[in-house]
Amino acid sequence: MGTDGDAENATARTNGRVIAGRYRLEGRLGRGGMGVVWRATDQLLGRGVAVKELPLDETLSAADARRQRDRTLREARALAQLSHPHIIVVHDVVEDDDRPYIVLELIDGPSLADRIAEQGPVGAAEAARIGVDLLAALRAAHTAGVLHRDLKPANVLLENGTDRVVLTDFGIARVSGSTTLTETGTFVGSPEYTAPERMSGARTGPESDLWSLGALLCTALSGESPFRRDSLGGVLHAVVVDEIRPPAQAEPILPVVRGLLERDPDRRLDADRAERMLRAFRETGRTPESAPPGLLPPQPSRRTPARREEPRERPVRRQPAKGTLVAALAVAAMAGAGVSAAALLTQDRGGDGGGTPTSTAPGTPTSPTGSPSPSPTDSVTGTQSPVNGR
Repeated sequence: MGTDGDAENATARTNGRVIAGRYRLEGRLGRGGMGVVWRATDQLLGRGVAVKELPLDETLSAADARRQRDRTLREARALAQLSHPHIIVVHDVVEDDDRPYIVLELIDGPSLADRIAEQGPVGAAEAARIGVDLLAALRAAHTAGVLHRDLKPANVLLENGTDRVVLTDFGIARVSGSTTLTETGTFVGSPEYTAPERMSGARTGPESDLWSLGALLCTALSGESPFRRDSLGGVLHAVVVDEIRPPAQAEPILPVVRGLLERDPDRRLDADRAERMLRAFRETGRTPESAPPGLLPPQPSRRTPARREEPRERPVRRQPAKGTLVAALAVAAMAGAGVSAAALLTQDRGGDGGGTPTSTAPGTPTSPTGSPSPSPTDSVTGTQSPVNGR
């Protein structure tokens, strides 16, 4: 993020600019590695919207500039497939001066990250409510063949007045059948919320988003991710190798958190079971160790669901697979040496390569160690995700 002065100057320069003859930019809402988000007015329909702009980098080659435009169009395609009350709505995709813009639903409210920073962690009941809504959003996205790949508190919006939970910023979403795009030489995602199978380059699937949700729930309850460390290498080592210790505040919904933070994606708690368990907690005040029977709210009929293997019985605790351990140690060593370890290790392989880590289920919850502090590894690019709100 820029300084306050930078933000004010940028807003002053942009205020009143009309995009594609229709959308008048009025003020910057947020900025991140995937673009700048502006508050705007749709002059044709007379309504407020959010406009996401992909900044042009004149130092980029033609190929890299095209890759940036493709990334924006991919986000629009991913979102356009989805229609769900807990997923941000795409209104339009336009170009102005060869620069792409995505016109989004305007959410009047903070991100979950902002809520935690300003008001502190939420209680178990509120975390369960947020979890249920995000699971419903992820099930809809996965059914449409869309993986989010960057689920974290900054990408979850809470609408003022209704407290509606809205999943946003599909800027690095992967759509079935499309080319996987990553920024040249960088890892796309937020390490503290990235699943170990992505860290090791083994595969990426719906299960990876569910791991991210488990880390998000821990953050919502305690104020920080259980994988927060002082360095990028430390974060990657914590995700792939270290014993997972959910915070003490996660105790009321611990079976869900443990299930989502299962390192083996084949044994990880799936979205249906996790949602049933959280709903049971909301109704009874206790979380069952396994999903109770019962029907979930119907989902819209969509494309062929993204692959999900049948859950297996939880195994006894084992150490991570050797290949994963070696990869994690290599990451830690390279990061400590100042090398872009995430870029070297964590490029997605489209789900084809590498082995899968064996089960290393989370252990006993840990007591909080202090007040939340800013993370040095919120994202590899060092910028926050754009926030549509407030």
